[in-house]
Amino acid sequence: MSSPLADPSFLKRLIAETVHPGPPEAGRYRLACVFLLLFVRKGCMHVLAIQKTDTEGYPWRNQVALPGGHIDPDDPDALYACFRELQEELGIGAEEVVFTGSIGHFQTINDRDLEVFTGFWKQERPISHKKKEISRVLHLPVPELMKTHIEQGFHGWIPDVHRLLYPVGDVTVWGVTARILHHFLEMLHGMRHCLGP
Repeated sequence: MSSPLADPSFLKRLIAETVHPGPPEAGRYRLACVFLLLFVRKGCMHVLAIQKTDTEGYPWRNQVALPGGHIDPDDPDALYACFRELQEELGIGAEEVVFTGSIGHFQTINDRDLEVFTGFWKQERPISHKKKEISRVLHLPVPELMKTHIEQGFHGWIPDVHRLLYPVGDVTVWGVTARILHHFLEMLHGMRHCLGP
């Protein structure tokens, strides 16, 4: 892939040069973390996402999310917890990921603060996911997400939860995951022409 986005060092620099949302007031939210994991498939950059199970009473029922979860008391830090969750949920080990940085903190409507880490998945392969929590693994094409971002007029502001929607195939990304994607796409906006069709 010719896009500079395929170079982890480029993304590291881009993340370092961008202002990201900081952590909220201490003690107000329960701490959690997710991975915005990128990989190249058929020459196109994708985000690895999951769809939660259709379980009665499950707060995230059927929602599209990024892999991750809560931070355990014995986790040394949020990044360690995120790699642990990635291994537990999708069987992807830290040795398969080129870590590129944190893009900040995002709060959910159920009082969780998510720190979002980014990285490149070095090898695309079949994934064995945690079936109790995850119904399927999704590949979200970054050019398609950016097309929606531009066509829906999302650039330069953050729409409310009812409008900030990213449809991809037979799913729609909304809520905190849509806000995370919005921030990521805003970061890439100046180089959107490098993303492909």
